[in-house]
Amino acid sequence: MKTKLEDLGYKANHEQYRKEQHLDGFEVGRVAVEHKERYIVLTQKGDYEAEITGNMRFTARSREDFPAVGDWVALNIYDDGPAIIHYILPRYSIIRRQAVGQYGETQVIAANIDVAFILQAVDRDFNMNRLERYLTICHASKVAPVIVLTKIDLTNEQQLSELTGQINRRIKEIPVIAISNLSGKGYELVKDRIEKGKTYCLLGSSGVGKSTLLNNLAGSTIMKADAISERTKKGRHVTSHRELILLDTGGIIIDNPGMREVGIVSAEGGLETAFERIIHLSGQCRFKTCTHTGETGCAVLAAVEKGEIDKSAFENYMKMEREKAYFDSTVAERRKKEKTFGKMLKDYQKKDIKKRNH
Repeated sequence: MKTKLEDLGYKANHEQYRKEQHLDGFEVGRVAVEHKERYIVLTQKGDYEAEITGNMRFTARSREDFPAVGDWVALNIYDDGPAIIHYILPRYSIIRRQAVGQYGETQVIAANIDVAFILQAVDRDFNMNRLERYLTICHASKVAPVIVLTKIDLTNEQQLSELTGQINRRIKEIPVIAISNLSGKGYELVKDRIEKGKTYCLLGSSGVGKSTLLNNLAGSTIMKADAISERTKKGRHVTSHRELILLDTGGIIIDNPGMREVGIVSAEGGLETAFERIIHLSGQCRFKTCTHTGETGCAVLAAVEKGEIDKSAFENYMKMEREKAYFDSTVAERRKKEKTFGKMLKDYQKKDIKKRNH
């Protein structure tokens, strides 16, 4: 059966932008796989291996200006050779983290996501601080988070109840679903949240059960990169763990490789939403510039001392604030250097032109 753009999550605002920008002459598709600037794009006409234009590569200021899995793109399709991506349609959400080992650089995890399932196993993988990091990234990305506790068969009802209670005390108003990949317990609760035409992504460390959950949700209809390559007879070399998969229920899931590091980038709203109570109390501190590190009249520290704010949550918040501030300063420093270099280059070009005219 022919795939419709709506089945891939295409929305009315995408079509409106396409018309406003006069992109009717291009095919529209969604990036399913990305590997070293080579892509598999799903369209109404089929699935195509694609590359970006030289102009897109040349004008890109950062990795965020390149297509990512989940992006909607305008492309030209050719009978001989790869399709060429000319434009990326505006993203309504983008999940990003700090690039590992590259301060001031961001890595796009996925684009145009509606809901993120944050997976944590109830065994040794469980880490409340890391969970708050994932939530901060989701809030900053304007993506609705759902916490999924996996491998509940490795614990008992009492321990599971204590764990969910711990989450609910530190994290408010975020759904928590407990599942077993062995018995299938809790799967219906996950399936009930998946709606046709909406895009979901799986976030979590390696070994928490993302692949098992995905396979159980997708069943035999899973659409992976090798299946796409088999149909198109192209792109067999593409081996990426980040890929967009269509479910027979109509939902769209983007699978992601396990993340060992969840670096916070400068993004408005993430920390403020994840740590709303701390932010609210910050407004009651005696000094507007209070750093919550020992100032007289600090309402946040007072709440921590009284036990109104969990001490571990406060320490995690402060750590991420320092990380965010350092990221901001690194970005500002890099931009300053780029501006200085650009000015030097422009001055050199002016002198060179003047020299040739004489």
